[in-house]
Amino acid sequence: MSVRIGVVIFPGSNRDVDALNALDVSGAQAVPLWHEQASLDSVAGVLIPGGFAYGDYLRAGVIARFSPIMRAVAGFAADGGLVLGICNGFQVLTEAHLLPGALLRNRGLRFVSREVAIAAERTDTAFSHRLGERRPLRMPVAHGEGCFFADEATLDQLEADGQVLFRYVDPATGATAGGEGDAANPNGSLRGIAGVINRDGNVAGLMPHPETAVETILGSADGLGIISSFVTSAAEREQAAGAALVSAAR
Repeated sequence: MSVRIGVVIFPGSNRDVDALNALDVSGAQAVPLWHEQASLDSVAGVLIPGGFAYGDYLRAGVIARFSPIMRAVAGFAADGGLVLGICNGFQVLTEAHLLPGALLRNRGLRFVSREVAIAAERTDTAFSHRLGERRPLRMPVAHGEGCFFADEATLDQLEADGQVLFRYVDPATGATAGGEGDAANPNGSLRGIAGVINRDGNVAGLMPHPETAVETILGSADGLGIISSFVTSAAEREQAAGAALVSAAR
């Protein structure tokens, strides 16, 4: 049986079907998880998709962090479970303090929906190990609050600890995007940061949408490496846990 990966669905989620499809393409068994659930149905990993959780009233992700499902996700993450947040999912994870930093209004104060290029700063994580060498990855963004922000001390610490996972880059050269005004940076994110990972390496988030870039017919399959990295890592973690239980029972 393929590994079970949960997809959290909030009122307003609109990329959940894309996430379910991407997991299916990667060989996982996708399990929808409604926001009112208090358990994760024994999944091996959790994906929080894009959209507008609870309408994103107040600010993006702030209401969702108090949902029953997020209490379960927080406990799962604390136990080492793999959690991936995409776009609104990234916003939810920062609001829940499962990831550092904050996502602010785009510097241009307009919703941005277009293709961008990102590159993995690390290819040795649970979410990037199948990407191979660092190169530009094409995928879309669609957000109004995607500007990654943290104070300078926090940014320096993220850099030092290897927690910057993805950056916006020039699609032709792979050079890291600059700040506001750089066409390669769609929202003005500081230091071109498009995604981060927690210190323990089991929770990650990014603003671009790899789940809608898993098949060439969609315009790009560059996102499949991210989704498949997540799925295979979750499967390996589940197998290791099962082996440990068998060993302890002997």
